[in-house]
Amino acid sequence: MSPKSQNKPMFPKDLSIDALNDLGKGNLSSHLGIEFIEIGKDYLVAKMPVDHRTIQPFGLLHGGASVALAETLGSVAATLTLDNSKQAAVGLDINANHIRSARDGFVYGKTTPIHVGKRTHVWEIRIENEEKQLISICRITMAIIDKKA
Repeated sequence: MSPKSQNKPMFPKDLSIDALNDLGKGNLSSHLGIEFIEIGKDYLVAKMPVDHRTIQPFGLLHGGASVALAETLGSVAATLTLDNSKQAAVGLDINANHIRSARDGFVYGKTTPIHVGKRTHVWEIRIENEEKQLISICRITMAIIDKKA
């Protein structure tokens, strides 16, 4: 259920998966293999491979890679709710609890809003493996700032 409205989509109606994935070209998202795969009324889902780009030296998914997936999801979701000609969403705080490890395959992050206010947003990101087991639970707080004229 969206904090803004139970019936109104939070994101632009013409938003496409391709447009979301274009945002990641040439930056950390593409380097880590993050790919958006689903847009809901009040949620976004992306996947990330557990491979040589995202593991730590002992072969497990790096906690920092999980946090990068979470920040990507939360930041993009917050940005999509704004009039980007007037405002921007910038990260204020992020935290993560790593519950289970992953060694291969993909992990899937789903972000949903906890609070969508005029000056702050709080988004929850659940990261699960292919068996739908919880890998990490994250929360990001975004500051909503006005752009200078």
